[in-house]
Amino acid sequence: MTDTMHQIGEVADTVGLSLRTIRYYDEVGIVVPSGRSPGGYRLYTDTDIERLAFVKDLKPLDFSLDEIRDLLATIDALESPKTANAHTTERLALFAALGEQRCEDLRAQLRAAERIVDALRSRKAARRRTAQR
Repeated sequence: MTDTMHQIGEVADTVGLSLRTIRYYDEVGIVVPSGRSPGGYRLYTDTDIERLAFVKDLKPLDFSLDEIRDLLATIDALESPKTANAHTTERLALFAALGEQRCEDLRAQLRAAERIVDALRSRKAARRRTAQR
């Protein structure tokens, strides 16, 4: 990783988040930029960009902002030898289990959606056969 600083517009394009969302994540303490330009513009490191991408990837799993904040704090704690302990490891395991449950919920929704699409295709095909007679 380099220490290159990126302006928010470049970050938004890279991650695929709106400027408004990135600013909001800063305001609520989810992903705070590592720096500011002399004019006060937010500046993000490559690590900040990875963190924003990770947060974006959490959204389909329906994690709340509080859960995201707690998960990021847990990950940060695990990465530091001074704060990594059994409690933080247990917290991470809980988040993993929660994520897996939400993935299963999404899989169930996808299976239901696929059944609906299959039923619609069948009706469309039956309608075509009837119209051709």
